[in-house]
Amino acid sequence: MVYRNHRRDSYVIKCRFIFFYPALVTSSSSSSFSPPSRFQIIRLTLRCVGTPATHLPSDKLDEHTACYKPNSAFFECISPPSSGLASLGRVISHIASKHPTIPVLLDAKRGDIGSTSDAYAVAAYEVLGADGITLSPLMGADSVRPFVNRSAACTKRGGCFVLCKTSNTSSKEILGQKMEMGGTVYENITRLAVEWDDRLGKDAEEEEPHIGLVVGATDPSAVCTVAGALQKIDRGAGDGGRRSRRRPWILAPGVGAQGGDLVESVRVAMGSDGKGRILVSVSREVAHAEDPGQRAGELRKDIEAARVAAKAAVDADSTSSFLGLLPYQREFISFALAEEVLKFGSFTLKSGRTSPYFFNAGLFRTGRALSELGRAYADCVATEFFDKDGIPSFDVIFGPAYKGIGLGACVVSALWTAFGVDVGFAYNRKEAKDHGEGGVLVGSEMVGKRVLVSQFCSFFLVHFPLFYSTIL
Repeated sequence: MVYRNHRRDSYVIKCRFIFFYPALVTSSSSSSFSPPSRFQIIRLTLRCVGTPATHLPSDKLDEHTACYKPNSAFFECISPPSSGLASLGRVISHIASKHPTIPVLLDAKRGDIGSTSDAYAVAAYEVLGADGITLSPLMGADSVRPFVNRSAACTKRGGCFVLCKTSNTSSKEILGQKMEMGGTVYENITRLAVEWDDRLGKDAEEEEPHIGLVVGATDPSAVCTVAGALQKIDRGAGDGGRRSRRRPWILAPGVGAQGGDLVESVRVAMGSDGKGRILVSVSREVAHAEDPGQRAGELRKDIEAARVAAKAAVDADSTSSFLGLLPYQREFISFALAEEVLKFGSFTLKSGRTSPYFFNAGLFRTGRALSELGRAYADCVATEFFDKDGIPSFDVIFGPAYKGIGLGACVVSALWTAFGVDVGFAYNRKEAKDHGEGGVLVGSEMVGKRVLVSQFCSFFLVHFPLFYSTIL
């Protein structure tokens, strides 16, 4: 996006992304006006329609905020129309004068033929003074061009976020539909938005893109898909690609009242390379809070914590990939460390040798720990011994006494729970039983069956801990 100055980019880097739109207040009376808390400026302005501009809130608003996103609909519905638009203009003007480092993104969702979009661009940028706008992309590049290119009609250059996969539940009825050319509608919008940004913004010198994408935090899987597509485009651009443009922003509304998943959306938006960028939009969660300023601060911390955690995970994945570890192995290591099953140091083993680590499987001693253990081994089995259709290449899991018995039971249970695969389980006794069924083997018949033998092995960290055989 084009910014008034570069200071606000520092707020973007710090992940201070708190937005809100005005709540619909039908009364224009100022009799109930009360001293504003931060983040209430737009909401309180609606309550002060028709009052002097000196009544506008003047709290410091940039402490937790990267951008404000007033929704034009809640101003346009005020009667007479001139009062609503005048109030919207006052809000934007107030933010620009009191907080010049914070941009204003007008949430208007425009989109029309070129000449009409010219007029919309003039209204948004020159009349109202916004820095950017949300758009519907369904009428193509011509409807977007006036908002990112200067023209005779509009000399101010702004930026936009095009609707990609919105936060409302019915968005899947159109945006989630599969297309004959491949991919969903929103996946193709992602591709087109990047192409438009290259083509329409070709005269721009800024590194920042002028077109971003609106993807609701209510659908983290869509956020993940869009982030992955943007990452793939960057990776495949090369010298003849998108020049020095940075990756487009994802604007993610829906956190708070709509139930969007903040942490998961931030995590997946950053992509597997950690370079993805997300603006988290929070509205009623802040505006309706008992202390909006405090709630905004809490959300900012949550966003920053999610960003740091996502970056740490990317770094860990890079290190693990270098070591040749698979995802289930990384997860198992983290779990074993958390349970203090795996420890590093200097340990004298039964053989007298000194080991730099010690793996005490006896500390898997709670229901949760055993469940996690079984799932880790089940993931391992599925990776190594399932074919492409998810069919196992064995019939029975055998758990040798003693520790292998509990492990084997956990694994067959996890295979059923996690993968819907039902295989046999057998184990042995160390002493033959001379009554009942007798013998040393218990459980599923193994003669002529393909058998997977489970045992605890600290080499699970880097090797496969089960052995495969056919009992003749």
